[in-house]
Amino acid sequence: MQPQDLCKGIRDPEKPATLEELNIIQEENIHLIPISNTTCIIIEVFFVPTVPHCHLATVIGLCLTVKLQECLPKKYKIRVKIKEGSHDSELEINKQLNDKERVSAAMENPSLSELVNTCIHDT
Repeated sequence: MQPQDLCKGIRDPEKPATLEELNIIQEENIHLIPISNTTCIIIEVFFVPTVPHCHLATVIGLCLTVKLQECLPKKYKIRVKIKEGSHDSELEINKQLNDKERVSAAMENPSLSELVNTCIHDT
């Protein structure tokens, strides 16, 4: 399955719609970048929160990260980012989403883990 197919069915944590239906995720904002001299591929996913002050942007990014990690082989390196200029705290959130230790720690939180799993598995 392609990364864009995995991402578009994720449910929004707050609204009864998918990230694709809300235009949070769009196919043209998902890039596959081969790493020369290796079999690794970088998957770079940019998403656009519904509003510039979206309080669930980190959760949305976490959903995208976890879904891709669960479904893709280890040869893929995943980068999930807020599209430039689309959120008030994009730099801080991007830093959190691309820090493996922070992602792992977030998923150890039972309520956050339950929310993420509901969003990524109820597709």
